[in-house]
Amino acid sequence: IFLALLFWIAVIAVLAVMVIPELYTNISSMIAALPGQIRHASAEIMEFMQQEGMDSDIVKDLTDKALAFFNNWVQTDFFKDMNVLFGHLTTGVISFFSTTFNIIIGIIVAIYVLNGRNTFKRQAKQMIYAAFSEKHAQILIDTLKESNQVFGGFIAGKLVDSLIIGILCFIVLYILKMPYTVLVSVIVGVTNIIPFFGPYLGAIPSAILILLADPAKGLIFILFILILQQVDGNIIGPKILGESTGLSAFWVVFAILFFGGLFGIVGMLIGVPLFAVIYRIISRIVD
Repeated sequence: IFLALLFWIAVIAVLAVMVIPELYTNISSMIAALPGQIRHASAEIMEFMQQEGMDSDIVKDLTDKALAFFNNWVQTDFFKDMNVLFGHLTTGVISFFSTTFNIIIGIIVAIYVLNGRNTFKRQAKQMIYAAFSEKHAQILIDTLKESNQVFGGFIAGKLVDSLIIGILCFIVLYILKMPYTVLVSVIVGVTNIIPFFGPYLGAIPSAILILLADPAKGLIFILFILILQQVDGNIIGPKILGESTGLSAFWVVFAILFFGGLFGIVGMLIGVPLFAVIYRIISRIVD
């Protein structure tokens, strides 16, 4: 138990040290370079429209408005938001210590729960057999075991799958010398945890960022993401997840939309394994 907790704390610490400084650098450089990127993209579009004999005044007008909005935000609202942020600094510090305290309590409770898991399992089984007939008690225990396998297999597999996708994305983007390599890799890896919609949620904002910096590399990135998602969906994902859910594509989409609507991001993450368990229970009852 101690080694398991130490391992996960070390993983989180290493990821934080590696990723957070790079994210800060990428986001800062992105904000600084955004006006120039907008001007460059606008100039390219206007030049193309002039060559084709189209009216380019509307593009120039939209560019001027976008730059004026950005400069106004930086000069007024940005500093105003920073003042509000510093005004809430005391509340944030209190919240930080409160969260830290809860994390420490959570780790202590986790140690006790993990240490007594066999006792808790035995006591739960005794209560189930005491409350139900032997037949129904066995059905309930089998269902709980299967639910544990579905949830454990799906969540652990999806985390490993997303980590692999994030690392592959980083390696390829680094070789291709893409802008915002770390930022885009983190976005693609994290959003990949959400089934079905996740790859698109991560690819769209990432593609826009790279397109603004370099349109040619943006198109290459879009092509690479399409290939990467095909590899993940047909090779990596099935190898890691296997048949952990047993749901068709329709029910996967249904589970994400339904539980996402009820519980937000958490619902989108746990919706598929939860619905897989419900689906199997209903199937057995019907059979």
